[in-house]
Amino acid sequence: MQKIVAVLITTFALLSFNVFAKDAIETGTFNNKAIYGYDTVAYFTQNKATKGSEKYTSQWRGADWYFSSAEHKALFDENPEKYAPQYGGYCAYAMAAGNFYGIDPDIFTIDKGKLYLNYSAGVQKKWEKKQAEFIIDADKNYPDLVDLTK
Repeated sequence: MQKIVAVLITTFALLSFNVFAKDAIETGTFNNKAIYGYDTVAYFTQNKATKGSEKYTSQWRGADWYFSSAEHKALFDENPEKYAPQYGGYCAYAMAAGNFYGIDPDIFTIDKGKLYLNYSAGVQKKWEKKQAEFIIDADKNYPDLVDLTK
């Protein structure tokens, strides 16, 4: 009997994780646009936040990704992991604490070839003070808190 109860508890715990896990990619509340429709490749090629166009879109990890050019779309399609923001586009500082917050697409850092987005300029300043430590924490938290099966 104890084995049956243990199996049921384990099964319930595993199933409930997927029910409560957040989406892997932050898209806001009322749409499915990754980075709220901004071009993730432009952060790397132009070092600025650039709105994407409905003419150039891709689907990845359950979200719609918008690009400002066909070239940027092709670069992303070839290697989405290279260009996608860390932590699915959730605020990197918040993810270090195990929390989910949206971002301001204009507030970003590229470090060692990775894109980190944050909620505000004030949060960005806090992030920059202990960025290496925050990255370690956020790297651990993100896969535990989201549904990466999509």
